[in-house]
Amino acid sequence: MRILFLCLGNICRSPAAEGVFRKLAAEAGLRAEADSAGTGGWHAGEPPYGPIQAAARARGYDLSALRARQLMRADFAAFDLILAMDGQNLRDAARLAPAGARAELRLFLDGAPGTQDVPDPYYTRDFDGCLRLIEQGAQALIARLQPPQ
Repeated sequence: MRILFLCLGNICRSPAAEGVFRKLAAEAGLRAEADSAGTGGWHAGEPPYGPIQAAARARGYDLSALRARQLMRADFAAFDLILAMDGQNLRDAARLAPAGARAELRLFLDGAPGTQDVPDPYYTRDFDGCLRLIEQGAQALIARLQPPQ
């Protein structure tokens, strides 16, 4: 299973989701690959935003090796699942998706109780709240992907 986490600039939410998912999936024994991207390319090549890295580090996640990149049409063939952090990024990705795309495109928090969007902490400044939602979403995703016992 190859999963791509998607947000706007790929410096806060999607790299956090990638890092959280990787760690929690490994702890759960789930074999899955993860990556992240942004619908915009403004931050391509940059590390995750300092405050999200600090908040993630305080929770035991290391995002320092990740670098931002922009979503590409080829991603729709390379990944099984593309999970957008909010409705706007979902719509933007759907417009880019080629006809007959292999990847399933949906919201990261699809099926989770409460909100369907992960608010962007770059604007809200709630980095811990963002990470709490991402942890909940990652745990729910792992539970869905685990093979039946």
